[in-house]
Amino acid sequence: MSRPPNQICTSQRAIDGGWPSRTQDVSYIGDACVVRGSSDFDLTDLNAVRGHFPGRRVTLDGDVITVWPPVQQ
Repeated sequence: MSRPPNQICTSQRAIDGGWPSRTQDVSYIGDACVVRGSSDFDLTDLNAVRGHFPGRRVTLDGDVITVWPPVQQ
């Protein structure tokens, strides 16, 4: 299933307060979500993002938190 180009990658400024305080932007690449910070995130930040995406694999790598696409059955 292919997506239109405008749905493949979108980016937005994190201004709604629902993301960790050090979040600079949130990008969606297909069904994945990439949260970039102004400095390294910690486990509290990781758990906050996991709360937005229950049941999804969420990983932390310094100043980037990645929410992986759902597993296809």
